[in-house]
Formats: sequence, structure tokens, C-alpha cells
Amino acid sequence: METATLLTFIVYLVGMLLIGLISYKLTSNLSDYVLGGRSLGPGVTALSAGASDMSSWLLLGLPGLAYATGLDSIWLCVGLIIGAYLNWKFVASRLRSYTEVANDSITVPDFLENRFKDHSRILRVISAFVILIFFTFYASSGLVGGALLFQETFGMSYNTALLIGAVVIISYTFLGGFLAVSWTDFFQGLLMFLALVIVPVVAIIELGGFGATMDTVRSIDSSYLNPVDTMSSLGIISLLAWGLGYFGQPHIITRFMAIKTTEEIPKARWYGMSWMTVSIVGAILVGLVGIPFFVDNPLIAGDVDQSEKVFIYFADVLFNPWVSGILLAAILSAIMSTIDSQLLVSSSALAEDFYKALFRKNASDKELVWIGRAGVVLIAIIAVILAYSGNPANGGSSILDLVSYAWAGFGAAFGPVIIMSLYWKRMNRNGALAGMITGAITVVLWSQLTKVGIIPFELYEIVPGFFLALLAIIVFSLMGNSPKERIKVEFEEAIKNDLDQ
Repeated sequence: METATLLTFIVYLVGMLLIGLISYKLTSNLSDYVLGGRSLGPGVTALSAGASDMSSWLLLGLPGLAYATGLDSIWLCVGLIIGAYLNWKFVASRLRSYTEVANDSITVPDFLENRFKDHSRILRVISAFVILIFFTFYASSGLVGGALLFQETFGMSYNTALLIGAVVIISYTFLGGFLAVSWTDFFQGLLMFLALVIVPVVAIIELGGFGATMDTVRSIDSSYLNPVDTMSSLGIISLLAWGLGYFGQPHIITRFMAIKTTEEIPKARWYGMSWMTVSIVGAILVGLVGIPFFVDNPLIAGDVDQSEKVFIYFADVLFNPWVSGILLAAILSAIMSTIDSQLLVSSSALAEDFYKALFRKNASDKELVWIGRAGVVLIAIIAVILAYSGNPANGGSSILDLVSYAWAGFGAAFGPVIIMSLYWKRMNRNGALAGMITGAITVVLWSQLTKVGIIPFELYEIVPGFFLALLAIIVFSLMGNSPKERIKVEFEEAIKNDLDQ
């Protein structure tokens, strides 16, 4: 282990903790802790949304997929880019407007309850429960990525690495809440962007240029450069369907709720989509260039289990220890930027949607902030336990597998509900509840039935989950009563306030 690499990591981690401490001073109430007082500018909104979206799969999972399968991975990226753009285009502005109209809602469950005037609280509780379940699994995938990074870089044991990463992330999320998470995600997004530009460019230069690199890849196996050579129709549909997940990711859409005004959305969209496109292309190139670069390296060549470490190997062999430390910190950035957002949304669900809604309706803001902080610790502990059992070296799931399951769960449970609640006036509480439950249960059952062979073909579970949820929303809404006049008036007001850029 190089001292320079270790010092770089320490400086980076201290910087993140300092942001947490500064944000602690700026956090005075629950709205500040959960939504930053709706004060984010377009740049911070865009990069923090992108960084919290991508997580460790951008620097570990996606390069690993491209290294193992070649351009087959392009379909996943196309689906993500289309989905992200449509999310910015059709959800961001209207959700920002509607959450303010609907009693200044500060969480997704809060919005759904206020949108449908659900005095029974069942919609809030069920949605908060779905958030807690899937985010715990999602956060564990990031902790696995962090453990692999520390394990590979510093030669420590998986369990020790897991605990170190968890302590750092918990610390600044616990202290600073949404502002700490958003600002750290902004700087982490910049670091991830630079890393995914620098690494493939330097590697391609080392191999003699882009043309020579692709020629070498083709000579090893031409199928690596053919995006349809080994792909079935269902395989392509499954990868493209990742884009459906964007409409239902609470840690992403809460950034839309937190931007200062809807007028900032178009600028934020441009920033966000530019960042995302360049980063994804860079991640694919890391994997593709790794094919010829490590063809004779026994540490990685031909070993699919090692494929998710291809970026780490590049950082180690291409750069001096100081630069290597910065690039490896980019991986930690990707991991931290997602887990902190997930912990924050989950703790918000505990404080606002369980504790206040069910047990302490008159709880003070200060009390709720501390309940939220306690929730961060509790959920992180459960995620650490899951990550401990998920050590890939002991047969645990890959980072991409863990992410895909949680992504599908949120996309199917919340995606159709959010879209329809923003664009269909006739939708009612029962439709929202039916859609959410149908989407979540379909994802869980489809995944399990596929594993045991009852479903005889491979199709990403978000596809049946999303469309069955959409059907359930329509059927149950039409079967029930038309929404009350007050709900219709709020719907019209939200549309009027929405610039719909």
C-alpha cells in the first residue's frame, strides 16, 4: 500500500466530513434535514441527482459488465439515458410544483398522502415500508462495493473494509442531512466525471490510439464489438427496461423536489444529461479497453468474478500513487453518493412517515431530526449485516445484481404511481395503493420464480412489475369514486404552476 494513496484517501474523507459539519450548522428543522429547505441550484441538483443515481455500479459494475460482455452493455446504457431524459422532461418540473401545492410535501410518501387526501395514512405507511425494504438492499450493494475497494487497495479484510466505509458514510449523513448529502454528491459527481474521462483516454493512448485499441479487441474476440451478437430479444428488452426505473427512485426524484424553482429545471436537465452521457460512455470504454490491456494479466484475464475490479486495476497500473489515490477516491465517491441519499430517504420515511404519522403527530422538528438521525444509524446497521453476508468471495451477489433488484423494486412500485399522479386527474387513492403493491410484489415474485425455473425465460422483473402496476392503477381508479373537488383543484393548480419545459 502506497503512503501517497492512503493520504489522498484521508484528505478526501476529511473533506466529506467537514461538509457534514458545516451542513449540521445550517440544519435547523425537518425540511432542512430532509429537503434542504428547497434551496438547491441547478448545478447541485443535476450532479447530486446523477451521482446518487449511479453509485458504485458506474465505476465497478458497468465497466465490469463491458469487460465481460463487450458492447452488449450498450443496451443498458441506452435505456438509462432515455429514461433519465424523460424523467427530467416530464417528472422534474411537475413534481416540484405539485409537492409544493400538495401541502408542501417533503417526502414521496408525504406527497402521495397529500395528493390523494388519504386520511387513513395507509398510503403513507405502505410507501414508506416499500422504501425501507428496497433501500436497505440497495444500500448494502454500495457497502459491498466500498468493501471491495478498501480490500483491493489497502489489503485489509473484507469485514474491516466494510466497517470503515460504513462509519464514514453514516457520520456525514447523520450530521448534515440533505444539504450535506447534496453538496458532497456534487463534488463526488465532479470527481467521478473526471475519473471516467481520464482513465479510458490514458489507457487508449497506452494501447496506440482508439483505432488500434478496437482492432486489438476485435482480434481477441469480434463479438465484443457486436452489440447484438449474443443478445436475445428479451435480453435487449431487459437492458433497455432499466430506463423505466428512473420514474420511481426516491433518492433521485427528491432532488427535483428540492430545487429552488421550476425555472431552474431546464438548465439542471442539460447539466445532468451531459454529465450522465459522458460518464456512461467513459465507463463502457474502461471495460472495453480493459479487454486488450489485461489480456495477459492473470489477475483479471478470463475471470468474470474479477471483472468489476477493472477500474481499480487501471488506476493502479496507469498512474502514480497520488493520481491513483484520487481515481480510487472517485470509486468511493460513487459509493458514498448513493448510500448517503438512500440512508437519508429511508431515515426520512422513519421520522416523517412512521414516527410522526403513527406515534407522535405533534413531534417537534428538532425531535424529528434526531429520529431521522437515529434512523440513519439503524438502517445502516441492517445494510452492513446484509453486506457482510453478501461478500462476493463467499458466493454473494455481484454489485450489479444487487442494484438491479432494488432498482426494479422502486421503478415498479413508485414509477407508474408518480407518473399517473402527476398526469391523470381521475386517479384516486385506491389506484395508487393498488399500483404500488402490485409493482412491488410482482418484482419480488418474478425474481424468485425465475430463479427456481417456474418462469422459463429471462426477463428483467421491472418490465412485468411496471406494466402490471400501471394496469392496476387504471382499473382500481376507474372502479372507485371520482376524486373530490379539492383534489381536482390542486391538480389544476399544479399544472398551472408547472412550466412543463
